[in-house]
Amino acid sequence: MLAGKRIVLGVTGGIAAYKAVEVCRRLVDAGAHVVPVMTAGAEHFIGRTTLSALASEPVQTSLWDEASPIPHTRLGQSADLVLVVPATARLLAAYAAGLSTDLLTNTLLATRAPVIVCPAMHTEMWEHPAVQANVATLRARGVHIVEPESGRLAGGDVGAGRLAAPERIVEAVARVLDAGPLAGLHVVVSAGGTREPIDAVRVIANRSSGKQGYAIAAEAAARGARVSLVTTVDLPVPAGAQVHAVETAAQMQEAIEQLAASADIIVMAAAVADFRPVAAAAGKLKKDQGTPQIVLEPTPDILAGLGERKRPGQVLVGFAAETSDLLANAAAKLTRKHLDLIVANDVSAPGVGFQHDTNAVTLLRADGSVRTIPLADKRSIAQAVLDTVDDIRGT
Repeated sequence: MLAGKRIVLGVTGGIAAYKAVEVCRRLVDAGAHVVPVMTAGAEHFIGRTTLSALASEPVQTSLWDEASPIPHTRLGQSADLVLVVPATARLLAAYAAGLSTDLLTNTLLATRAPVIVCPAMHTEMWEHPAVQANVATLRARGVHIVEPESGRLAGGDVGAGRLAAPERIVEAVARVLDAGPLAGLHVVVSAGGTREPIDAVRVIANRSSGKQGYAIAAEAAARGARVSLVTTVDLPVPAGAQVHAVETAAQMQEAIEQLAASADIIVMAAAVADFRPVAAAAGKLKKDQGTPQIVLEPTPDILAGLGERKRPGQVLVGFAAETSDLLANAAAKLTRKHLDLIVANDVSAPGVGFQHDTNAVTLLRADGSVRTIPLADKRSIAQAVLDTVDDIRGT
């Protein structure tokens, strides 16, 4: 999908600049024509010879000593997309303020092509209100932001601000440049396990990590969808997804029902608690107060409610995490909740379901067809689920 696309790759002066080399290689391998632009700061971290060797053209660095008398105009007008990896706090500020301080910022201001920026910096810088305000400004202007991840940083500590993985960045480029089979569609995905409070400290929860839901959200975004991710967990946000953070089943129900009105596809991958305490204690329960008597009540059946109100053409996907009678239980749930597709998995099997990076599922459709997907990584499972959704929609 990137074949023949002309991508201006801007590299700025951050320690993560070395990862731009891998991004460049992946883009070229995918068929893109990559034009690298380095700032003066970037040259403190990587050499222009390396990037020139891997890109489609030699590195450009200056407004004044290139072959073209107006290189920023030529670069901006000829680009199908401008990508900045990494985007430092300085770059974000200059771009948001409209400052043309070097070849890269001039190019950003001179282009009408889509722009993707991939911030990377230390946690304190990333969380600074000025940086967040600049990111919000750029996002409001239509700039695509591939948010940084949490992880080990250059100083050895751990926190938010680590450059997104190269594969995430390339996926974002593909999503922006190629409409994809889900272009123009709104996909709502739920992920993680809900937490129902017992007191101010304790909750009723489950083992769901949210990884499968996030994989589905990432795959839907890569296929061009507008993705709303309703989640109880804090994982790296898939490029192109909008996150709605919730905790309880009631909060998830409220968020999902608001989004469902405009959703073309709803994938309920979250593990929603079946029961919650009737009343949560205001403070922390103490052992010396005796054994608490916790009275439970059913939580809202979000999936059943969605099935009852499903619009014509809307596709509704549920999940069934079972430990026995997998197919029988899943088929009953499929019918009872008016689903188009149910994804069933035996979470007692090795490497399947909760906490794992892999899964093995059986896909049951309302028309009676069944497809089994053997153990695979969760992104592959997500691809199989959305392939089936495409088939249900007749695309």
